[in-house]
Order: sequence, then structure tokens, then C-alpha cells
Amino acid sequence: MNALDELPVVVIGAGPTGLAAAAHLHERGLPFTVLEAGDSPGAAVRQWGHVRVFSPWRYNIDPAARRLLDEAGWVAPDPEALPTGAELVDDYLRPLAQMPQLKPHLRYGARVEAISRLGLDRLRTAGRDAAPFLVRLADGDELVARAVIDASGTWRTPNVLGASGLPARGEADAAAHLEHALPDVLGADRGRFVGRHTLVVGAGHSAANTLLSLAELATAEPDTAVTWAIRAATPTRTYGGGDADALPARGALGARLRAHVDAGRIRLLTGFSVQALTPTDGRLSVVLRHGDGSAESITVDRVVAATGFRPDHTIAAELRLDLDPVLGATRALAPLIDPNEHSCGTVPPHGVDVLAHPEQGYYAVGMKSYGRAPTFLMATGYEQVRSVVAALAGDWAAARAVQLDLPETGVCNSNRADSASGDDCCGPEPTGRGLSTGISGGLRSAPISLLALDPASVPAGGCCAS
Repeated sequence: MNALDELPVVVIGAGPTGLAAAAHLHERGLPFTVLEAGDSPGAAVRQWGHVRVFSPWRYNIDPAARRLLDEAGWVAPDPEALPTGAELVDDYLRPLAQMPQLKPHLRYGARVEAISRLGLDRLRTAGRDAAPFLVRLADGDELVARAVIDASGTWRTPNVLGASGLPARGEADAAAHLEHALPDVLGADRGRFVGRHTLVVGAGHSAANTLLSLAELATAEPDTAVTWAIRAATPTRTYGGGDADALPARGALGARLRAHVDAGRIRLLTGFSVQALTPTDGRLSVVLRHGDGSAESITVDRVVAATGFRPDHTIAAELRLDLDPVLGATRALAPLIDPNEHSCGTVPPHGVDVLAHPEQGYYAVGMKSYGRAPTFLMATGYEQVRSVVAALAGDWAAARAVQLDLPETGVCNSNRADSASGDDCCGPEPTGRGLSTGISGGLRSAPISLLALDPASVPAGGCCAS
């Protein structure tokens, strides 16, 4: 044992993945500290607490966390029930964080400002791997650690509305009219939507949930209007497989959305991207540009940006990270999850080897590990931290024995839905396939099977080839 081994592992974030890491660290007998920017466990999950996930409880509970809770006499939820975000927090994350084996090691209101190596900037190589990590908090406090597991997620860094990856013209000035993904339309946020015209931008499950809530509100309050804008030429992928979907709740979501569009309760605009926003007389003028260059302007009261999320790696600017230039995931992980290459493929189980950076001892896990890829699964994060913690404990056999037990579903990634034609290079979307799972904001837990493909079994030249 060296001096580093006596230092704690710092876990950033007390969401599902961060608390799972804490449970595995406890089980391995490794000292740890969990830093949570919010004032309670699952603070980001609580933001979408009104949303019900597609996968049942049995896929949403980490095995090490389950063992810890079971020993304390925890009454587990019905394994086949579908929890809301609030239930995930109240019935699982909060009891887990209260466990005496974890509670003393959790710090709330602890926002990480930067991570570096003690006494070394990114340029210095000599003695780097033997130097502890320095973790600086926003309040000026500093901690030293033997390793850092960054499970801080992406909830605080949503994608912009502009289709080119840049903010639409006037987007900053229109902030007062813009909504984060998954507002509580029928609950706490109702007053901002009732009797008003809302534009929802995005084709994922976050957009679908918001649209359904707005349609329900419009039924009760006829002065409420709803418009939905997507870049694809067709909403087929958002509608999914209906009754043929392997996850019934997800299939029902698409079927209900289609019914509202067909009935005219939701106005659908296809093949459009947001070009410019201009506040006008207390409302917002939105210019939507068509793929052929023509434009249409509509005036609304609110815009819900359900356009996904991206990682923020600025806290690790002084670390040596090897990031894929496209996704912002680790370079080794990116080919396994790139939606440009795997629009009808699967993501194989993965662990410490593909999560490692040149900065030995630093691991981004959970939603943040996937960068901009929209297909992260809660159970994937649990397997990631199990593998990482096993490696930190020196158990490399366990660390590299990565596997996941998830139900089969017909799910394709969402990137092709953004194309002008909506076509999939692997052929027409088969019945039962829908949007990618893993959309942040409560929908990331819809499971798909993660299977390693035999290259010999995949036709050469296809977009799904490995």
C-alpha cells in the first residue's frame, strides 16, 4: 500500500450512478467522499420528478446498493412497477443516502469548481501518477483524493436550440421565454403554460412527455395552443412501435402522441430547425428554417427546448483527458455509442478499460461518460461504477468481467431522425423500434439489450457493422 491508497476516492454527484459508486466503494472497503452540488440526494432527478420512466424498478436499482438496503430491512418497491423521478428519489436514493455506511461520507452544497493534481498543472509529467488529485470546491474548500469518479451528469448543460450546435440568433435574449426540458406542465409550472401558445422543439422522449402534458392541458383549457417542431421529415421514430414495443409504457407514449397530432390538438411542423428568436410585445417570434432554405415565422409565448444535453468538462481542464472530438466521450468508448454509426446497433457492456483516460485515476461515469450520445442507460452506469471500483480495489478480473442483464427491446438511436429524409441506412424502421432510450431527464432508464456483436455475423459495409 502506498500513500495514495490511504486517501479517499472522491465521487462527484449523488444521483443514481454516484450513489451506486459509493455503495460499491463501501463494499470494497475503500474510503470515499461524495460531493453533491444540490441540497439532497438525486437533486437533478428531482427536477423531473413528475415524469414516469419506462423501465420497471428491477432495472433501476444497483446491486451493491440493493444489498446494502436489504441488510437494513428496506422494503423494496414492486419490481415490475414503473417509478416516477420523485419515487426514484424518495423510495430508493434517499433511503440509500441515509444508510449509516454512506451518510457520513456525503457532502451537500458542495459544487466542484476544478480538479487537478496536487502541485502539478497539466503540463507536468514527472511524478504525476504518484501525486494525489486536488479537488477545489466553489466555496474555496479543497480536498485531496487518490482517484476521482465524476458522476456529475449533464442536466445543467442542455444543448442549445440552434440546429448547427450554436445558439440560434437571439437565443440568449429570449431566455425569459425558454424552458428547460421536462417542465412540470400539469403541476408546479402550469401557470406558465395555461392559456398560452407553447412551441416544443425536439423529437425525443422528453419532447413527447411534454407534448402529452400540454395536450392534456389544452383539453382542459381551450385557449392553450401547442406546436411541435422537429428537424426530421416524419415523426415516425418518435411515435415508435406502439403496441409492438417491448416496453409497453414507451409504446403507449408514441401512440398517444400520434392521436393528439392526428386530432389536431398538436400542430406538427416537420423538416424545420430554429433559426432566430426575437422577443416581441411580451411574446416570442421564432423563425424556423426548412431544409430547402425557406423559412416560416411563428409567434408563441413559451419554447420548450427538448434538444438533449452535452457534457461540461471544464472542471477537468487541468487533467489529461483523451476525449473523442465528436461526442466528448472517452476516445475508446465513442465508437461503441456513436449514433452516426450505430443507428440500429447495440452498445456492448463496457467498464474501466474504455472509461480510462491518460490521467490515471480519473473516470467520468454515468450520463457524462456518454458525452452527447443520447443512449445512456441507468443500468449501464451501475455496471460502469462496479467495474471502476473493482479496478481501484485491484481486482482486475472482476473489473474486466463486464456484463448487463437487460430485456430485449427493438430500439434504434435517434440520430437518423434528424436527417432530412428520416431514412435509416440500415433499412426501414421495423415494427417495434422507436427512439433511442436513455434521454436524460428521467427517460434515460428505458433498457435495451447490450450485446457484444460477433463481427462475422454482421454484413460488411452496413452502418451497424462493428
